[in-house]
Amino acid sequence: MSQVEAPFGLTIMEKLIGFFIMLIGIIIFYVTYTNISNIGSHPIIFLVAGLVLIGLGVVMIIAKTE
Repeated sequence: MSQVEAPFGLTIMEKLIGFFIMLIGIIIFYVTYTNISNIGSHPIIFLVAGLVLIGLGVVMIIAKTE
């Protein structure tokens, strides 16, 4: 059985979007962590959201497009 490979542009865009999602997560986590006293009541929400975005970006980068 032959498998049809995904188009090259689709693979590149998936990796690029994963990189941007990871970058946004890193920025959210960094800004929240460095200004944790100024944020107020619930900085943990933004820290967790940043970590989730970082994880999602990593998964998109290492995932294999079929």
